[in-house]
Amino acid sequence: MSLAAYCVICCRRIGTSTSPPKSGTHWRDISKGSLFLTYEVLALKKAVTLDTQVVEREKMKSYIYVHTVSLDKGENHGIAWQARKELHKAVRKVLATSAKILRNPFADPFSTVDIEDHECAVWLLLRKSKSDDKTTRLEAVREMSETHHWHDYQYRIIAQACDPKTLIGLARSEESDLRFFLLPPPLPSLKEDSSTEEELRQLLASLPQTELDECIQYFTSLALSESSQSLAAQKCFIFFDQLNAFSHFSLLDASVDMTCLGAFVYLLCQISTHCDKIEANGGLQLLQRLYRLHKDCPKVQRNIMRVIGNMALNEHLHSSIVRSGWVSIMAEAMKSPHIMESSHAARILANLDRETVQEKYQDGVYVLHPQYRTSQPIKADVLFIHGLMGAAFKTWRQQDSEQAVIEKPMEDEDRYTTCWPKTWLAKDCPALRIISVEYDSSLSDWRARCPMERKSIAFRSNELLRKLRAAGVGDRPVVWISHSMGGLLVKKMLLEASTKPEMSTVINNTRGIIFYSVPHHGSRLAEYSVNIRYLLFPSLEVKELSKDSPALKTLQDDFLEFAKDKNFQVLNFVETLPTYIGSMIKLHVVPVESADLGIGDLIPVDVNHLNICKPKKKDAFLYQRTLQFIREALAKDLEN
Repeated sequence: MSLAAYCVICCRRIGTSTSPPKSGTHWRDISKGSLFLTYEVLALKKAVTLDTQVVEREKMKSYIYVHTVSLDKGENHGIAWQARKELHKAVRKVLATSAKILRNPFADPFSTVDIEDHECAVWLLLRKSKSDDKTTRLEAVREMSETHHWHDYQYRIIAQACDPKTLIGLARSEESDLRFFLLPPPLPSLKEDSSTEEELRQLLASLPQTELDECIQYFTSLALSESSQSLAAQKCFIFFDQLNAFSHFSLLDASVDMTCLGAFVYLLCQISTHCDKIEANGGLQLLQRLYRLHKDCPKVQRNIMRVIGNMALNEHLHSSIVRSGWVSIMAEAMKSPHIMESSHAARILANLDRETVQEKYQDGVYVLHPQYRTSQPIKADVLFIHGLMGAAFKTWRQQDSEQAVIEKPMEDEDRYTTCWPKTWLAKDCPALRIISVEYDSSLSDWRARCPMERKSIAFRSNELLRKLRAAGVGDRPVVWISHSMGGLLVKKMLLEASTKPEMSTVINNTRGIIFYSVPHHGSRLAEYSVNIRYLLFPSLEVKELSKDSPALKTLQDDFLEFAKDKNFQVLNFVETLPTYIGSMIKLHVVPVESADLGIGDLIPVDVNHLNICKPKKKDAFLYQRTLQFIREALAKDLEN
């Protein structure tokens, strides 16, 4: 209302609140006072004017409005408005009847004729996103993600009204605005005289121990039995350092005890019933509290994301994960410039997205490209398998130089990258799905290890093959790229797959294999085990790499015959420079004669064992020859 009207009402209230005038008061005196008041009100109105339209526009930006209909049936909106309503009703009835008779879909524009112009697009897209037709739903999500001109309140309408499928689709759309995602709901208060650490301990203790691997039981009971935090921290450090559940995980920059227990929770999450127990006991909220507490410690956050990614493998937990606010957190993490953070988030969202993803990405299997929903048809897979003490991301980074370290903050990805398969290869071959695999390995049994753990190449290859098949590997043409011991795993996986009928597609669709310094005939690591402190007690993996290993010789002979029979295309690279192990020992890890598979080209490169899979730049021979091999091996598949 206007200021003048407000002042008049106030004057009336003042007039009615006072006692009536005495009988001796003259009307002339009252009229003079009223004239003065009227003058003051008009003067004030002229001096101060409120633009109510501006106020309403500001309200629209700050609040969410849902279209409402007046409950007063007798409210008069005018003849024109009433006629328009009746006409719309009649048209809608005719269209609905004709749709039933002719079996044609009801036209979407006619379902929004009564909505204000600025709301029409929002509600129409919301309606499309809930369609029974999958193509229509996906199109609606794509249109939402490409919209960048809406007001804040319109994004918030979508955020509040969309269903979980739409929310997950928006999180997996590269162009989506983060305003589509509401803040996670408030976390429940901690119990009195309790802490996040203590509640995490209680959650761990509540999980059944009967279905666990012997090593997990060993370290879990060890952690829970420690009453002293300092002793628990030491044991936890030994666990991470030697069990290598998380490669090179540092516990010095965060709460050691909480991180240790969080890692154990990750290990237990591999069993479905334990995931149910964690969800039922408020574990999703507890892990989110831990995630927020360690916002400055990316390593802790990544380990928590591994837990959520494993829980997302269970579809009956998806609604709980969405309700707890993890989709909003992962939507933001997806846009992180740090490859490890964005890849962990991509794995979680892919496991949640049952609209466009049929595969399930188990722990240690990361999609480097495409991480978002895409209209680009994916025609083939390229798999990266790291070697001893490697990792899914660091093994495949660009080779550092002093100049690159200085210039990399200012350079683009064509000049410097922390993961060349994700940046260079994805740009050069966008029709590929690029997967990198991570598994734990160690050089030695130095210090405390699980006394029951002895993971052979055969054990690891069987485990990786199962995970990769769950990710859909074998459904498309495949090129395998491996470094060091990873090449032995690839050979063993292919031999194992050839004996299992359900894995036959993996063999039939394998187009080629690249080996970066793979010790087909053994490595000198085991020979130096006595002289090198870190290899004083060589691990089973290292022992299997010795030249006189019967298992290694059998693997080489069997695979060579198998590869010749299948006519696989093969490319071998080998280092020619020694590698420093520790600060004093210099060792030629894989000599040229050991890297010779017996088929395919063998190319020596003047680098050491660690840098054989790390090209210095995009136009370096190492990368360009790799790219050439991939294109040639997949030439027919990429053309179709």
